[in-house]
Amino acid sequence: MTDTRTQISRAAFALREAERPLRVLGLLAWPLAVRNRFLDGGDRQLPEVSYEQADTRLVEEALTRARPIIKRTGPAQAWFERIADRIATANRMLKHVGQAEFYRCSSQLYGAPELAPADSGRTPLELARRLRGIIDRLSHVDLGAPADASATAEEVAERMRCAVEQFFADEAPAVEVVDNLSANATAGPERIRIRATARFTDRDVEQLIHHEAGIHVATSLNGRHQTELPILAASHPGTTRTQEGLAVFSEFITGCMDLDRLSRLADRVLGIDMAAQGADFVEVYQHFLEQLQSRDGTDDDASLIAQRKAAFEQTRRVFRGGVLSGGAPFTKDVVYLDGLLRVHDFLRSVVAAGRADVLMLLFCGKLDLDDVPVLGQLADMGLLKPPRFLPNWAADRRFLVSYLAYSGFLGRISMGRVHERYADLLDHVPTVRFSGA
Repeated sequence: MTDTRTQISRAAFALREAERPLRVLGLLAWPLAVRNRFLDGGDRQLPEVSYEQADTRLVEEALTRARPIIKRTGPAQAWFERIADRIATANRMLKHVGQAEFYRCSSQLYGAPELAPADSGRTPLELARRLRGIIDRLSHVDLGAPADASATAEEVAERMRCAVEQFFADEAPAVEVVDNLSANATAGPERIRIRATARFTDRDVEQLIHHEAGIHVATSLNGRHQTELPILAASHPGTTRTQEGLAVFSEFITGCMDLDRLSRLADRVLGIDMAAQGADFVEVYQHFLEQLQSRDGTDDDASLIAQRKAAFEQTRRVFRGGVLSGGAPFTKDVVYLDGLLRVHDFLRSVVAAGRADVLMLLFCGKLDLDDVPVLGQLADMGLLKPPRFLPNWAADRRFLVSYLAYSGFLGRISMGRVHERYADLLDHVPTVRFSGA
């Protein structure tokens, strides 16, 4: 047993070294100047983007050293081999940035819109279309005025600093306002960066705190405390579906989700599908822009500028690293909806099975739901430490378990006839408009 423990730890260190040179999102980031040139030029020409050359040799050499060790890791061998294969695929993807092979590797790692995962009959495209349809049927409902995106980067940074310092204490990441950032904000265990020119709503800020800090930073820091299993600190693509699903779930359970955010998640999948079918950057951008304009309903200069920027950002996420002329997008964003459903279903199943003890495994580091059985074994072997940081909603197990028990209870009840009855009832209710209100 002692020798197996030693080999497991050695393999975890070796895979961490293999993963460390991978900088998937960092390598695929676009400078802000790309957006400025595209919009200033009339948004009719494909953007001009260049990428840093990935040094894939370092990853290949580290994996070559790791694989013989993995063969001696007993119960953890299949887990480590799965991680090694995903690291190798991610490395190959970065080797083919801007080429069709990039899309094939991306699809293996994250999935593709029309590709149903092996254990599910639902394709990401079907999920996105279904959600988009539900949201569109609510378009006539007055949900109140759109939130005012007036919070400055400095104001957001100050709120974020207070939140992370309270949560992480002396391990809190630095919060910086920077001039050049491709997204409005990015987060990691060392620092959270916010673009100086970005503007946020109050709900945007809450989403950032719960999604980025409460999940992504927390699991990174918890992974760093796994001294025997440092691979759990790594954000390799094999963990993306579960990590993003958990992060979106945190937005729901903390009450900071809204229809605009849900729309963006669905629309990104639809945009990826357009690009996979051959639409180029400008075509997908125009699609997003038309949607934003039709939903917003305002056409003043300030609104149009904001809509064009938002449409660009949605399209950038689809095409970063891919082929701008169409046919080979980056598919990472197909994981959000599927990951959310998987995490929610898993959490409900845990409670229904009377296994609430398993909940804490999800926060021990960066992992995939399929990793849970082996992590339970490693915890029993004394190799896995409990998570140091838990988001408030997960730390409050009285609330979490009661919520999941009720959610699971509803999921086991057949609602077919009930839905039919109420659908018929609602057909006879006119659109509600209170006179004099």
